Amino acid sequence: MRLRRGIEWNTFTILARCQRSNALGVAIATYSLAVGSTCPAIKSGVGAMASQAYGDPRLRPLIMSLLESGSSPDEALSNVRDTDPHTDYRQIGIVDHRGRTAVYTGDKARHWAGHLVGEGWVVMGNSLVGEGVIEAMAHTFELRETENLEDRLLSVLESGGEAGGQPQGQRSAVLTVYREESYPWVDLRVDAHEEPVRELRRIYELYKPMIPYYYYMRPRDPENLPTQDEWLRQQRQDH
Repeated sequence: MRLRRGIEWNTFTILARCQRSNALGVAIATYSLAVGSTCPAIKSGVGAMASQAYGDPRLRPLIMSLLESGSSPDEALSNVRDTDPHTDYRQIGIVDHRGRTAVYTGDKARHWAGHLVGEGWVVMGNSLVGEGVIEAMAHTFELRETENLEDRLLSVLESGGEAGGQPQGQRSAVLTVYREESYPWVDLRVDAHEEPVRELRRIYELYKPMIPYYYYMRPRDPENLPTQDEWLRQQRQDH
């Protein structure tokens, strides 16, 4: 792991590729509202990215287009830094479908800001109580390597909050994971809440048993589809 110190505003994030399933995912918690609508982008078989710390939503389609055209994460990030006049204020993280990574913390991002990088993952944050937040997040991600990506990412967010998170607290959170299809395996958001990560956990635990139903059965076998309640009852009986 490599620690990169920076000197920004109220977000902590993990982007990752699962080595076992090749799933791509992003999880973010922040004091800003509706973070899922502005910071992350994922495309199955291409990559995942997040722009934060005075993030520019316009960077999302640009970076994803560069990755899709064959650029490496380093090349895509270099392109953005060459063309965006405000990169010193931003944090940008990228993980592609091969697990290659790139990340940047601008010098004008609000203290404390920085990032950690591992094999197939990036943790970054700004306006945090200290570097212990992202260190705790990185430790949690590596510790839970046998879990599904979505479970790992949510646990990482929880560990970031438990390590102190942001002085202002958090108000929104997002958990997004893509597998082989063009649509998400999980895409859950809390746009305005006093405890968004806890609320995200509550929603996720409700949603989790229904994932195969929504992801596989509805699109592929509508003729033989039980109702949602029937499906859930069957899952509970099986477990």
